[in-house]
Parts: sequence; C-alpha cells; structure tokens
Amino acid sequence: MSTNKSYKSAFLFVTTLFFLWGFITVLVDSLIPRLKEVFELSNFQSGLIQLAFFLAYFVFSIPSSQLLAKIGYKKGIILGLLVIGFGCFMMYPAAYFRIYGVFLIAVFVIGAGLSTLQVAANPYVATLGPEESASSRLNLSQAFNSLGTTIAPTIGALFILSSHVKNEEQLAQLNEVQKEAYFATEASAVQSPFLILGAFAVLLGVVFLFVKLPKLLQKVSNKGYKKLLSHKPLMYGALGIFVYVGAEVSIGSYLVDYFMSMELYKVVGESDFMMGIANSVADLFSKSFDDANPKSLLGIFVTLYWSGAMIGRFVGAYLTRIIAPAKVLSVFAILAITMIVLSMTTTGLVSMWAILAVGLFNSIMFPTIFTLAIDGLDELKPQASGILCTAIVGGAVIPPLYGLFSDLQGFKVALILVLVCYAYIMYYGYTKRKYLA
Repeated sequence: MSTNKSYKSAFLFVTTLFFLWGFITVLVDSLIPRLKEVFELSNFQSGLIQLAFFLAYFVFSIPSSQLLAKIGYKKGIILGLLVIGFGCFMMYPAAYFRIYGVFLIAVFVIGAGLSTLQVAANPYVATLGPEESASSRLNLSQAFNSLGTTIAPTIGALFILSSHVKNEEQLAQLNEVQKEAYFATEASAVQSPFLILGAFAVLLGVVFLFVKLPKLLQKVSNKGYKKLLSHKPLMYGALGIFVYVGAEVSIGSYLVDYFMSMELYKVVGESDFMMGIANSVADLFSKSFDDANPKSLLGIFVTLYWSGAMIGRFVGAYLTRIIAPAKVLSVFAILAITMIVLSMTTTGLVSMWAILAVGLFNSIMFPTIFTLAIDGLDELKPQASGILCTAIVGGAVIPPLYGLFSDLQGFKVALILVLVCYAYIMYYGYTKRKYLA
C-alpha cells in the first residue's frame, strides 16, 4: 500500500513537469507570427525559432541521460527547471535590445532545460507500474502535457499577438525613430509571459528540493548505447518520434499563417458561431475580439488544435488499455491523414476545422510510439529515452522545411511534407503490431 501511495505521489509531482513543458513548447509557437512581423522575416526564417528550440534536444538529450547517471533524476529535474528559468529570463534582454539572435539563444537554452526533463520524466512515468499498462500511464501524463499546450495558445493570442499590427503602408509612413519605437513595443510583448514562466520554473525547482521521489530509476548506467543503436524496434521508434514531432510542430507553428493565407479572419468575423467561441475564450481573461487584429483572432483557434490532443490523450489512456496500442496508433495516423487531405482540398471553415481536428488524432502518438519503442528494454530504458528524446530534433528540421515549401508553393502544397510524416507513423504502428504478434 505504501509503495502504491509513493508511486501515486511521484506520478502527480512529475506530471506537473509534463504540463510545464507542454505550455512552454506551444508558447514558443506564438513567437513565430509576432517575431516574423517585428523582424520582417520569411516563413523559413521564422522557422529558425523552432530550429533553435528543438536543436537543443538533439544536442542535450544523450548528454542529459549521462548526467542523470551521475547526479540522479531528482537533481537532474531541478537542474532542468533552473535552466528553463534562465532561458525564460533571457527573453527580457532579447526583447529590450530587439536582437533576433538573442531570442534564438534564449529559445535554445529553454530547449536544453526541457530536454533534461523529458529524458527523466518519460521513462520514469512508464516504469511507475506494470509494463503492459505503460502506454496508458504515459498517455495520461501526456494529457496534462496537452493541458499546457491547450492553455498556451490562448495566452499567446491574448498577450503576445493581441497588439495592433501595422501593415507595410502604415510602416512606410513612420520615420526611423517612430519605426524603432514601434518595433521595440512589439518585441516587448513577449517579456511578461516569459518572466512569469521563468519565475514559475525556478519556484517548481525549489519545490522539488523537498519532494521525495521513489528511488526507481534514480541511478542509471552510461553503457548500452551501442547495443541500442542496433536495436531496430527502438530506432524505428526514434524515427517515428522524429517525424511525429516535426509534423505536429509544423502544423501548430504555422496555423495562424495558414489561416491568414486563406483570409479566414473574414469568414470567422462574419460567423456568429465562430466569434462566439473566440469571445467565450477571451472573456476568461476579460478581453474581447470585436476589434482585435486578425492574427490574434485566429490565434485563439489554435487552442482547439492543442485541446484536441488533450481530449484524445484522456481517451487514449483508456483505449490503449483495451486495444493493442500499435493498432490504436495506426488508426489514429490514418484519421490524421484524412483530415489533412480534407483541409488541403477545401477552403473556408471546412478546411479550418479539418486541420484543427488533426490535433485530436495526434494525441496518443508520442506516448504510444515512446512506450512501444522502449518495450522490453528493462535497465536500458533510460538510455533509450535519451535516444528517443534526441529524435525530438524533428521539430527543428521539419518545420523550417515546411516553412520553406510554403514560401515557394503555399501552405496547402507544403502539407504534403506533413502527410509523408503521418504515413510513416501509420506504417510503424502496423509493423509494430505485427512484430508484437
């Protein structure tokens, strides 16, 4: 009984980390349309924000697992939180001096802290109980990750994207002093949210100083990487993580720009139903969208993309208990593909709702791929986690490519790249199901 209680307490505390990194990951998405305007960037150039963020996973995931072997998971979690806090605080001088490179460095530092948390928390939760229910357990934790990703777009839309944006003609009427003042005001919109996040991360690190975690996975070995690199189920799973994160982030990061390219703010503004949704969300923060700028209005609906993932993970925690996780994975990938094709081939609200629905089917993919990939690895799970978290670098590689293709051919054609990613996930689920059989 005491062991079960200890496991439940550890699960609750570690799940707060899932919420935090989900919130921060998606809040970074809000920087893309804002900094694109402030620094007058192309879609490809603005995609460098995600490159900086997810490149940190590639650089730090395996070193993080080696570090955790020396200092233990609890100290590693605290270190990760402090690094996140430092990166968030760096946003202040980045905004003050309006230097895009400093923004990228700050985002990279935040990603470094989050990579440490991911390497620690995912296998930890997977091992807090029987292996056959690992997918269900990780789906439940990831549901709280999705709670963070659901709230973040609203915060981004209301506080980062809410200020009035001047078009090229209006900017041309400003003198250099006025233009610099305007751009400085625009960039400073990111300061308050990230200062609050930084303070929260540091506070959470202090809390973990006093949290007693079960000694499960407290120390790990540095050995086993060579063996794991030749373990095909793991490496196929790593590729699955790579394309999944890349696809999910590509869609989420460019949703506002995708909607703008179809001029959906006009359609939304003329729909009482859609404006009712936007203002219902805004009312929670004592704001209104009656006179809001288009990007802020459309940014509210990005919340639905990420909230779909949250709902799906709660449902997925149940489905993966009663149905083979690999089967659930392949079916959800097929449904995601269907929604993307529908969005590509339609316009207006149909196209909008179809792409938002992809979030629902994204829901179970990361935790399910993760647990399928580490299944049966026993004491090598922490090292396997380092490899899988390294594959999160897909979020650094695929979104800039998606942005580049959208610059060249438009967003609807660029979605073909995302389709290829989900096709592999469907294939992985199918082959993993046969392998387990």
